[in-house]
Amino acid sequence: MAGTRSRVVFFLRLILAAISGGITFLAVQPIGFWPAGIVGVGLLFAVLSPFGASTRGSAALRKREGAAYGFVHGLVLYLLMLPWIGELVGAFPYIALAFSLSLYAILTGIGGVLIARLRYGFILFPFFYLAVELLRSSAPFGGFSWVRLAWGQIDGPLANLAPWGGPALITVATVAMGCGLVGLASPTWRLRGTAVGMIVLPLVLGLVASTGINNDKHTTDTVRVAAIQGNVPRLGLDFAAQRRAVLENHVNVTKEAADKYPDLDLVFWPENSSDVNPFEDPLAGHLIQEAVDAVDAPLMVGTLTRDAMGSRNTMQVFYPGGEVGEHHHKKYLQPFGETMPMREFFSIFSEYVDRAGDFKPGNGPGVVDMGGVAVGVATCYEVSFDAAFRDSIKNGAQILATPTNNATFGFSDMTYQQLAMSRLRAMETDRAVVVPATSGVSAIVHPDGSVSQTTEIFEPGILVEDLPLRDNTTFAVRFGSLVQWVMVIIGLVSVLIAVRTSRSTTRSTQGTT
Repeated sequence: MAGTRSRVVFFLRLILAAISGGITFLAVQPIGFWPAGIVGVGLLFAVLSPFGASTRGSAALRKREGAAYGFVHGLVLYLLMLPWIGELVGAFPYIALAFSLSLYAILTGIGGVLIARLRYGFILFPFFYLAVELLRSSAPFGGFSWVRLAWGQIDGPLANLAPWGGPALITVATVAMGCGLVGLASPTWRLRGTAVGMIVLPLVLGLVASTGINNDKHTTDTVRVAAIQGNVPRLGLDFAAQRRAVLENHVNVTKEAADKYPDLDLVFWPENSSDVNPFEDPLAGHLIQEAVDAVDAPLMVGTLTRDAMGSRNTMQVFYPGGEVGEHHHKKYLQPFGETMPMREFFSIFSEYVDRAGDFKPGNGPGVVDMGGVAVGVATCYEVSFDAAFRDSIKNGAQILATPTNNATFGFSDMTYQQLAMSRLRAMETDRAVVVPATSGVSAIVHPDGSVSQTTEIFEPGILVEDLPLRDNTTFAVRFGSLVQWVMVIIGLVSVLIAVRTSRSTTRSTQGTT
């Protein structure tokens, strides 16, 4: 009878773990219901908790059950979040990625079960959650930071914590609020009071922090920028003709911008706007120069180049009159897309491996000079990495750009998820961000994370706006890595204490039987 009841409880918790993953997904853009992120991770912690049962003997949740709960939570969340990957490579690689990311959540589940047994476990779990999140965002092959919890808070008050600790602090604050909801069920007034503090304090800090967001006293000048979305042809062209057509689209839309806006300071094209190398193809070089001369302003072009190291994903600056400016070689390359780790091994499982590129990462400062303006660049996937724009700011960036190519992902959620990252980076760095995309969504983002203009998907577009140049360095840019590591260490120490406590409890229980 007891065994049947235990199995029923296990499956009920498993269902709740799946529901927690689905609720957490509702915070992800474009749905963007930020409270769902708090409730979702709170429900996960509730599933991992003993719900007031004795922490001794068989009443305690077992670690393997926690592993199952964590895995199911992650699998549901990532299956809902990442279908856009299947737009390019089909269902199997997409499901395989969601599955592999969910393996990290096994650690969250095991550690969460142990930490939840501690008297103040609901205070410590947020730090351990962050530790696992950063492991997932770092390894293997550079990790996959696209699925960090913080991105789902961009429309809520916790996003205002970005200048003080970046995504890591927002993740901890989100989980803390969720755990605080669970802590309200604690058996003592002291613990319940602490839980109330965990719910209220992050909200208060977020609201207070908002008063320091987008402070004009750090503005040194303004520039008129243009983001060009040339769009891509969808059907009827072979591969080479498709590339040429994309380039010609961006040239034509840039000429339209020159006619409508004769006083532009900086012009931005997207990633892959010229997949024809202008340094090897004279016609491509001529077309780009036509566009540059028409707008009579520095133009940043997304192109593919080669050097002694190999192929590069490059953002290249061109000037009127034929001068070639500085460039940014993409440093954080997308594994299984721009690079292919263990190519021969993975080719056994999928023919799509042959589609992956063999690009080489850059090692530059993350900044290019455009007519005397220092522009920080994070190309597409790079925006999800903390170091990308932090290094740009440390190297003098006054304004930021995240050129991207989302065309291969159709009308999926991918472009909106990525825009949320650009918005959070704007708040973290106190910089305006220009987001030019080949097929949309292109956007103009202000230092407070607000979006003033966007384009439609798969339509040509021009976004023009006067944006501030800033010279300050936020606390997150200077000390964000330190804050992150302190919180991670707290999380790791917490789980070690939980392991030791669990072993002591087990020995004590065995000694009394």
